[in-house]
Amino acid sequence: MDYLKILGPTPLKGNVKISGAKNAALPLIAMTLLAKNRVCISNIPSVVDIKTLLKLLHNLGATYILQNNCIEVDTCCLNDTKATYDIVKTMRASILVLGPLLSRFGHCEVSLPGGCAIGQRPIDLHLKALEQMGATITIEGGYVKAEAPGGLKGGHILFDKITVTGTANIVMAAALAKGRTIITNAAREPEVVQLCEVLNSSGITIEGIGSSELVIHGTAGELIEIEPFDVIPDRIEAGTYLCAGAITNSSITVDNVRPDHLEAVSGKLEEMGFGIVSNGSSMTITPAKTIKAVNIVTQEYPGFPTDMQAQFLALATQADGATSIEERLFENRFMHVGELQRLGAEIKLNGHVATVKGPTTLFGADVMATDLRASSALVLAGLIAEGETDVHRIYHLDRGYENLQEKLKTLGARSQRLKE
Repeated sequence: MDYLKILGPTPLKGNVKISGAKNAALPLIAMTLLAKNRVCISNIPSVVDIKTLLKLLHNLGATYILQNNCIEVDTCCLNDTKATYDIVKTMRASILVLGPLLSRFGHCEVSLPGGCAIGQRPIDLHLKALEQMGATITIEGGYVKAEAPGGLKGGHILFDKITVTGTANIVMAAALAKGRTIITNAAREPEVVQLCEVLNSSGITIEGIGSSELVIHGTAGELIEIEPFDVIPDRIEAGTYLCAGAITNSSITVDNVRPDHLEAVSGKLEEMGFGIVSNGSSMTITPAKTIKAVNIVTQEYPGFPTDMQAQFLALATQADGATSIEERLFENRFMHVGELQRLGAEIKLNGHVATVKGPTTLFGADVMATDLRASSALVLAGLIAEGETDVHRIYHLDRGYENLQEKLKTLGARSQRLKE
């Protein structure tokens, strides 16, 4: 098992290129189940979660070629509709095949998902929506068994709470359904928007893209032809590197980004005293005279993203005063607090609110990653901790960050990837 050794404190400088968005690529790869042609997708990040989903599609009978961050996926000759536990257990996003498989074939079995231990992310909203579209759902032996022998039918889906994967799943299910499907309280994340835009350009009429109400006109079972496209840049990776610049109070530039996708993050960094300059597809962060304490509340897009909460919690250790961070989306997403405290962070937890006192000098220690974004928070803390910080279980990082260690080195970080 690998770990990351970081020697700090180290100022950073230079440019780093942001990869394609993992959270956009996953539903887009699942979407190829709706295609009658070989689909070419560029700007695919080379991360474990992508490889896991491709392995799942391969087990279903799809073929693919992955080379230089581009893939060609052909799902025309699928011979199975069962997504087995041995793959799905490692990644919750595997549930994204449920909607397109059911819509295309009228039946499928998908194992109940696994993934990060950041709290409950139930799929009951997905299942309820599919039932409203005419599916019969049973859960047996840890598998969701879905049947719709006459095909799915359009309906009015009202999500009780906003769900990103749920919205993506039902959009794909509705694409081949009979008639019109309305999704109310839909997720507005850029990753959902791109899925809708690609489907819309492939002959699926979708109204309200980018809003909380989507109207999808299905093809009644007819497969679609999808033209080549690029995955949008990863706003969470970009935000993480901006936080690397911030926590070291350095000037760095992130390239290949969508600044409009990062407004909540860049706005909070500016509130903390950092300069943010956007220039087309690049963003540069400049040092703060004094890093100011702020209040943060995680919300659905376009609010402050829960996937940036851990990174800002690490950053808050260097702010002048008390920073309050309220986590509203996941009930168990403060597991990195104990590890940051091992480095000397002064953090108090009260339910779903963390209060961070700063500025605090951190000292290197052995720490353990508990989930994907918690891992990046520990790396950020290691950049400013005195001495050596060893971040263990970095397989979590590999799930969502492409070439993290190499990219950090290009910015001047002193880090090594080593074997336990």
